[in-house]
Parts: sequence; structure tokens; C-alpha cells
Amino acid sequence: MDLSIGEVAQRSGLSVHALRFYEREGLFANPVRRLANGRRIYHEEDLECLAICTKLRSSGMSLAEIRRYIELAREGAGNERERLELLRRHQDHVEGQIRELQRTLDMMRDKVRIYEDHLARGEADRLWNPTRPDAGQGL
Repeated sequence: MDLSIGEVAQRSGLSVHALRFYEREGLFANPVRRLANGRRIYHEEDLECLAICTKLRSSGMSLAEIRRYIELAREGAGNERERLELLRRHQDHVEGQIRELQRTLDMMRDKVRIYEDHLARGEADRLWNPTRPDAGQGL
């Protein structure tokens, strides 16, 4: 089924501008087809490719790395090890992000607990306050 750029934008959640950018950057598995009048025509597999690209991008993969991954996929069989290595490197990166986010979440939970405890005891004024030398736990 042929899809217009507007339909792809709606279904992918990307703007028309972003879709044109992805096309210019070579981030579609197949070249975007055009009608005689120049209008872009997309297919379901383009949506699948966009979903992968946007996940990779939102997780911190560079455009150059995404482009390389797409180029390798376009080439087909014979470069699976290179694709795998690229994906493994990014997986390591994402796992590092998750660990850092988990540490941040743990800190936030501690802070929320401290504030809740102080407020429940009516001691909010004992939270960190640079003007009170007897103030308790930090920020």
C-alpha cells in the first residue's frame, strides 16, 4: 500500500520536515520513491525502518552510525558481523545509560523519602537551608 508523506508523518509521529531530513541523510532502507509529479511515496517497510532509526537515535546513536547500519543492511548478506558489532556497541552504550538513570532514580527516591518524612513530622524547615546552621539533610 502506498503512503503519502503526511500519512507516514502521522503514523510515525515524525514531522514532514523530519522525514525529509531522514531521506537526505540516507536513513531509509530503500530509496524513497516519487511519482511523476515529484510527490514522495512510502511503503510499510519504510515505517519499520523509521521505527528502528528513531529508536536508535533517541537512545543516543549518532546519525553517522545509523547511516552506516542502514548502508550495511542495504548491502545484504556478508556483513552481518559488522552489523552485529555496531549493535553490540550501541547496546553497551544504552545499558550504561540505563545504569546511570537507575542511579539517578535511586537518588530521587531518597530525596522524595526525606522530604516526605520531614513534611510528615512537621520539620520541613530542617531540610537544607543555607541560612540555618542546624539544618539537616542536603538539598
